[in-house]
Parts: sequence; C-alpha cells; structure tokens
Amino acid sequence: MQTQHYQTIARVGYFSLLIYVPLWHLWLSPPPVGISPVLMLAMWLVPLLFPLRGILKGNPYTYAWASFISLWYFLHSITLIIADPNERWLAVIELILATTFFTGSVYYAKYRGRELGLSIRKPKEPKKK
Repeated sequence: MQTQHYQTIARVGYFSLLIYVPLWHLWLSPPPVGISPVLMLAMWLVPLLFPLRGILKGNPYTYAWASFISLWYFLHSITLIIADPNERWLAVIELILATTFFTGSVYYAKYRGRELGLSIRKPKEPKKK
C-alpha cells in the first residue's frame, strides 16, 4: 500500500511537470525575441520524456534515475526564485512539482525495490573465526 502511495505522488509530480514546463516556457512566460520557442521547448521538455516509458510501466529503476532529472528542474526553480522576481511565482510552482516528483520517485524506488528483492548493498559475508 505504501509503495502505491509513493508511486502516485511521483506520477503526479512527473505528469504535472510534463504539462507545466511547456505551458510556462511557451505561454505563461515566452522566451525573449530572438530565442526560438522550439529550442526552449526542446531544452526543458525533452529531459522529461526520457523516463516516460519506465514511469508508465512502474519500473523502480527508472524512478530511481529519473529522480536525478527532477533535480534539473529543482535547481532551475531555486535559481529563478532568487534571481528573477518577475518569474518567482512560476518558479515556486516548478519547485513544488519537482520536489513532489523527486520525493515520490526516491521512496517508490526504495520500497518497490525491497518488494522485488532488489538491493544495491553487498550481502554481508559471515565472519571467519
């Protein structure tokens, strides 16, 4: 039950980012004149598309490495919160979504991995006498 809860949290964060990022960078605050909207879309949306298949399948390994992708959006939002008062509220939303995605992904990968018997730890060797 706990595993499904974290998967839901991760998916809400992921799919919200997947919708919010293009919405922000193309409509809510479009790029300045001279910067291609297609380039902006590719830069911010493409990294989110890499884990899509594994997230839909519920693969714990995908959730584990996808949490690193969420850090890109986390850092972007923190930078804008500090540096750009005009986009601060947009960055706060991105921060909430990225944090939701990260937290859900890490805990889903942890608990689902345990359910499947996966481990990154070496098994303990018996002590020799």
